[in-house]
Amino acid sequence: MNRLHKETVPDVQSTIAQIGKEHTFAVGCGDLMFDRLELFPEYERAVRRMGVPSFQVLGNHDLELLAQTDEAAAATFMQRVGPTYYSFDRGEVHYVVLDDVFWYGGGYLGYVEQKQIDWLKADLSFVEKGKTVVVFTHIPPYNESHVRANNKNPGTREIVTNRELLYRVLEPYKTHIIVGHMHETEHLVDHGMHIHVCGAVCGAWWTSDICEDGTPNGYGVYDVVGSELRWQYKSTGHDSSVQMKLYPRDSDPQRPGEIVANVWDATPEWTVAWYEDGERKGLMKRGRGLDPLSVKLYFGADQPSRFNWIDPTPTDHLYYANVSATAKEVMVEATDLWGRKYTARL
Repeated sequence: MNRLHKETVPDVQSTIAQIGKEHTFAVGCGDLMFDRLELFPEYERAVRRMGVPSFQVLGNHDLELLAQTDEAAAATFMQRVGPTYYSFDRGEVHYVVLDDVFWYGGGYLGYVEQKQIDWLKADLSFVEKGKTVVVFTHIPPYNESHVRANNKNPGTREIVTNRELLYRVLEPYKTHIIVGHMHETEHLVDHGMHIHVCGAVCGAWWTSDICEDGTPNGYGVYDVVGSELRWQYKSTGHDSSVQMKLYPRDSDPQRPGEIVANVWDATPEWTVAWYEDGERKGLMKRGRGLDPLSVKLYFGADQPSRFNWIDPTPTDHLYYANVSATAKEVMVEATDLWGRKYTARL
């Protein structure tokens, strides 16, 4: 909680000062309390300090863990915050907050109850087909962490087990689903839904300054123009131009002789090129691997010392290039979906 106040809040305040308060709002996509519900007043104080309207999503670490039913588990959240699902409008976009954490007494799974599906149908009946709808929820409807870990199927706590019902209701709209839960960054499209898995302000549970996939502690900043969303990841304590971390040759033992660029918010549509001593050499190859700093910080039965169950997470937003051993300087240039360019040097 001290780090939230000392690091995250001032960073968010600075971001808001740059983009302006008039139409800005914030969303906490769940896991606000890390099971310490008695600290809600301190979380609320942090939100107030940010100085803009703020909406909250229920996460699996925001529950009464001794409760035996889903309804009872959400009681403290509802008392402090309000309902667990609701909607609102800003400009041309319709926003929906859902509760997809189903608590069954001994644990939870990703699941959207029928009453929410029915409510969502009624809610969207007032929204013109084809409009942009943004859904905030906690557990991703789908993600590919199990694929990257070479597991056949996803765990029931990592996806929404009945997501097809949710997709059916959202199908007539241009839908973005923004989530937390995974402590990593991923963009994917599932059944036409763009799912944004956002990095966490706490990174790997406040053990260091990065998430398990190497994404820095931080948050997403979304710019809505009309009905179009543009986004950029904001790393806590860094300028918004910082969008990658570079590692020298041989940092990844699986890719000898290659440099590594972790471009955490990149989608496959980004282009990532490298230059040696000012000469453009070509596009780097996107691949799967472990972020070298994450390996250093989190790999091993005794690391990190605070929570030794944290491990490096395989990610697909790594880029590789076989750089000459004689190169004196390497520059990497990443270009995002809207033509914005970011650079870093080794």
